[in-house]
Amino acid sequence: MPFNVPRPSLSPLAAALKRRPLLWAAAAVGAAVVLVLSLVLAGQGRPGAEAAAGRILGAVAAAQDASKERAGGYASVWLKGNDRTLFERGGQVAADGAEDLRSVECGAGWLAGARVDGTVYLRSSATDTVSADAGAVQLPACISAEARDGLLADLGVPRAWPGPDAAALAAPAQDPGYRPAFHLTPDQHWMNDPQRPFFLNGLWHYYYLYNADYPEGNGTEWFHATSTDMVHWRNEGVAIEKFRNGLGDIETGSAVVDTGGTAGFGKGAVIAVLTQQDDGVQRQSLFYSTDNGYSFKNYDGNPVMDNPGAEHWRDPRIVRDDANNQWLMLLAEGHKIGFYTSPDLKKWTYVSAFEQDGLGILECPDFFQMDVDGDPAKRTWVLAAGANGSEEGRTTGLAYWTGSFDGKAFTPEGGHQWLDDGADFYAAVTWDDPRLTDGQRKASRHAIGWMNNWSYARDLPTDGFFGSASVTRDIRLESDGGRPALVSAPTPALQSLEGEATAVPAGSLGGGKVLPVPESGAYKVDLELERPANGAGEARLLLQGGGKAYATVGYDFRTGRAFVARDGDAVAMGGKAAADYRQIRAAGGGQEAARPRGAAGETVSLTVYVDRSSVEVFADGGRQALTSLVFPPAGAKETRLVQDGGEVTVLQGKVTPLASIRQG
Repeated sequence: MPFNVPRPSLSPLAAALKRRPLLWAAAAVGAAVVLVLSLVLAGQGRPGAEAAAGRILGAVAAAQDASKERAGGYASVWLKGNDRTLFERGGQVAADGAEDLRSVECGAGWLAGARVDGTVYLRSSATDTVSADAGAVQLPACISAEARDGLLADLGVPRAWPGPDAAALAAPAQDPGYRPAFHLTPDQHWMNDPQRPFFLNGLWHYYYLYNADYPEGNGTEWFHATSTDMVHWRNEGVAIEKFRNGLGDIETGSAVVDTGGTAGFGKGAVIAVLTQQDDGVQRQSLFYSTDNGYSFKNYDGNPVMDNPGAEHWRDPRIVRDDANNQWLMLLAEGHKIGFYTSPDLKKWTYVSAFEQDGLGILECPDFFQMDVDGDPAKRTWVLAAGANGSEEGRTTGLAYWTGSFDGKAFTPEGGHQWLDDGADFYAAVTWDDPRLTDGQRKASRHAIGWMNNWSYARDLPTDGFFGSASVTRDIRLESDGGRPALVSAPTPALQSLEGEATAVPAGSLGGGKVLPVPESGAYKVDLELERPANGAGEARLLLQGGGKAYATVGYDFRTGRAFVARDGDAVAMGGKAAADYRQIRAAGGGQEAARPRGAAGETVSLTVYVDRSSVEVFADGGRQALTSLVFPPAGAKETRLVQDGGEVTVLQGKVTPLASIRQG
C-alpha cells in the first residue's frame, strides 16, 4: 500500500503566481539577480575576521606596490614594533580591526601578517591568497620558513617546539656533581671564550677555547660544537690545534663564511682569523676550512698581522661591511679598540681607534647594527667589549656603546652600559640568523657568554670539567622612551627542554611557599609579582641545601632591582673564594636605580633558570639580567619563595622542569 504524503495548501502568493505564469518568470529572474549579487558581495567581503584580514592585507599589497614604484623597493612595517617604513614609502594602510600588523621584505618580495580577533592571517607578494594556515601561503623565493616563523612569533604565534623525552627530564642515575644539565660544557678539561657561531648547511657551528692539558699545561685551541637549535649542542672535537705552526697556541678570534671567496680559498670557505701568542707576543693568523668548519688548514702567509710592539693586541672580531664592500676587523689593544679594513681577510689597514679608560683592559670586542625598537629608520651601531667594572662596584662583564659608524670610525652617543649585571657573563659574542630578512636580523640577535670569572675560574669545585657556556639569549635594542639599551630574553628554543609545569599558588608570601622543584636540579621558575602598596619589600627565591639558604635570587621593590646573593654556597664557604665572589650582585650595578619605581599595583615579571651550578635571571621584561655560578653544598635540596620587608603578592607563577642536553 503506497505511503500518502499530505499535499500542502498553497500560500496566497503561490496561488497568484500559479494563476499568472508571467509573474512566475519575473520572480525567478529577480531571485537569480539577488543570488548573483549576494555571491559577488560575499566574494568581495567575507564576513568576520577573515574578511577584515583580507581587506587589511589587500591594503598592504597596494602599499607595497606603491613603495616599489615610488621608492624602488618594498618596505617593512610593524604596528607594535614602531616600524612605519611602509606607511612612509607606500602610503597609509587602513588597519582598523587589526590587533597587530607586520610585514617583512627581502628585496624581491614581501610577506605580511595581520592579527584579527586573535588569529593571524598571512599574504605574500607571491600569491593573493589570504589564509590563517601558514603552510597554505606561498612564500617568495627570498623569504625562508624561518623568516615566516619569525614574523608569526612577532605577531604572537610562537613556534611549537617538540618536548623532551622522560629520560632527559629524570634525575641522573649517578650523581652528576656540578656538571650542568642544560648548559654546554666540555666533556672533560678546560673551556673559556666562546667564538661567534655561524650557520652553514643546516647547522650552527660554534667554537670555544679548550685546553686538554689543564691544569698541568697551558695553551688553548679551538674546539668545535654543532647545533640545530642553539640549545642542544654536540661536541665535535678540536678543529684548530695549538702549537702546530710555530706561532703559539690558538686564542680568540672570528670565523666567517666567505661566500664571495674573497680570501682565495673558494666561495663558501670558512675563514678563521685569530690570535696566536708565542713568548708573550700576540699576532693574528688565518686558518681556512673547505669542509664546512670541521677542520682547518694553516695559511702559509701567517701571521697576516704582525705585532707592532703592543703588549695587548688580540681577539680580532671580523664583520662584513657590505655598505663599503670590505671586511672590518676590531682588535682589542689595551684601553682601546683598533679598527682595520681589508678586501680579502689577509691584508689589513688600520683606519681608526676607539679609546676608553676606566674599564680595565678591553677584550673580545663585538660590533653590529640593530634597529632601535625594531624601526629601520633608527638603525644604530653597537660596539661591545669585555671590560672590568671594578671602578663602578662591578666585576667583569660585557660593556657596550651605541652610536654611528662612517666606514672608518665609530662615534658613541653617550657612555657605556652593561648587558648583564651578574658576576659570570664574560667574553660574550652575538650573532644573527642569515635565514631571516635584513630587517629581522637587525631587530634581534642571539648572544652567549663564558659563564665564569677570571677572579676565581681556577678555584671552582667542578670535577672532570672546568667551565661552561651560558644559555643562548635573544637581545633587542629598545628605547622605552629614553636611551636605547639592550634587553635580553631566553631564546625560544629553550622551550624544547620544558617538561610539565606545576603552578605556584597565587597569594601573599607571608608564610612562604615551598616550590615543587625536580630532583634533577634543573628547572625554571616564572613569577608575576604585584608591587606592594607602600613600594617596599622584597620577593626572595631561596635555594637551600641542608636546611640553609646557600643562594638567593630576589627582587627589591624599593629600588626596582633584581639581585643574586651566593654567600652561603660551597665556594663562598670554602675559604678559597675571592672577596668579590661573595658580593651581592644587583641589576644596575653601582647606578642609583635600575628603573624608576612604578605605582602600587604594578606587576613585575621574574624568570629564573636554575641548573646544578648556576642561576640566570631575567626581570622586568629582560631589561635586567644577571648570570651567576652557584655551587650547592651537600645535603637535601629545597627551594622556597618568601617575602622580606613588606607584603608581597604572587599573582601567578609556575615551576617547569628542564631536560638535560647531554647524550648518554
